[in-house]
Amino acid sequence: MSARQLKLGFMMHGNGTGWGDWRHPRAHPGASTDFAYYRRQAIEAEAAKLDFLFVADSVHITPKSSPHYLNRFEPLTILSALAAVTDRIGLVGTLTVSYAEPFNVARQFGSLDHISGGRAGWNVVTSWLEGSARNYSRDKHFDHATRYRLAAEHLDVVQGLWDSWEDDSLTHDKASGQFFDPARLHRLDHRGQFFQVEGPLNLSRSPQGQPVIFQAGASEDGKNFAAARSDAIFVQNDDLPSAKAYYADVKRRAAGFGRDPDDLFVLPGLRPVIGSTEEEAERKYQEFIALTSIEDALLIMARSFNEHDFSQYDLDAPFPDVGRFAENSNRSTSERVIRLAQEGNLTLRQTAQRFATPRTDFVGTPEQVADAFQRWFLEPAADGFVYNNSLPDELSVFAGTVIPILQDRGLFRREYEGTTFRDQLGLAKPENRHAARRVAAE
Repeated sequence: MSARQLKLGFMMHGNGTGWGDWRHPRAHPGASTDFAYYRRQAIEAEAAKLDFLFVADSVHITPKSSPHYLNRFEPLTILSALAAVTDRIGLVGTLTVSYAEPFNVARQFGSLDHISGGRAGWNVVTSWLEGSARNYSRDKHFDHATRYRLAAEHLDVVQGLWDSWEDDSLTHDKASGQFFDPARLHRLDHRGQFFQVEGPLNLSRSPQGQPVIFQAGASEDGKNFAAARSDAIFVQNDDLPSAKAYYADVKRRAAGFGRDPDDLFVLPGLRPVIGSTEEEAERKYQEFIALTSIEDALLIMARSFNEHDFSQYDLDAPFPDVGRFAENSNRSTSERVIRLAQEGNLTLRQTAQRFATPRTDFVGTPEQVADAFQRWFLEPAADGFVYNNSLPDELSVFAGTVIPILQDRGLFRREYEGTTFRDQLGLAKPENRHAARRVAAE
């Protein structure tokens, strides 16, 4: 078995990622609020020895939002429930720094880490939809640069609170009556631009020290933030050359911040289409793309342009000049859309269709899909992937056909390495900052 191993997560997306996924004959339209459905998927993903489950989120919807986003579980709630029916798989939830207080976030993820025995991960996002502000008593969403300054301070506070208690601070000495050692409990006393937090956190240090940090930004600010602060980056790269360029870029940035680049995992999201033959894979791929109408494709693309209405333009005219609508939205994705249209000299229709249902390297037989995984991993263009179903129940196909091939090639585990999420990823438990200072002083 090779020293370097693929890291694989599963995106739990209920009734589907797209706008039309729920209409497939085998789809469960109510899956996004069906705990039994999530439980079955979680158990199946853990049986396949995947590294983690991933639950995405946003805090604003419109009638044009995708069906899964319209009606779904809050991430920390569903992950806490799944912690009780799994034992080893990591549990990663998205929570926005723009509309959540650091003290609450530290408690929530710290609690999930305790409940799960050390398997929590936080996907740190800043939110890009302008309407989010109106759900949190604010008139205007933070601009892009401000969001990342806020994110850096927010993470500082949360990680500082996670270190409130040293590992051996709870003495539970019944004879003396000492429940804890006061010298090993620490206030934070943070006073910053965005937050003022006294602390300490009313929850002891978690089994893995601190939850694993994910980040999903791909803009300049996002890449710098992720390279400096995260353990894993969830990114969207549809082709190998761009994926290799992104991988090299963020690894270089991580080294520039004084980090070991191997401690940062780059994990593209993907939706493989797997058939027992090439003909079956092609038939399933056509099933997949047929679920997305041109109207749905425009809505999918619009999310990264702050829900801009693309239906007002001529579908067969050149892609419109809409860069201004992306400035304070999901800048990395919107810039990728614009680049796709410009480089291919595409119409609006062609751009929307290619963006919504790209044909990637991951369409084919189990061997061909495994080959693509291996090629991206070894180039290198990725340290692993966040797998997402292309069609209903495809997790079973992936787990039963592609995973065994990757295991036989020595690219993926057959058994979990330990009990915590950090154990599975091969990441060290962070040292408590207060204990480290005391040891250094001694």
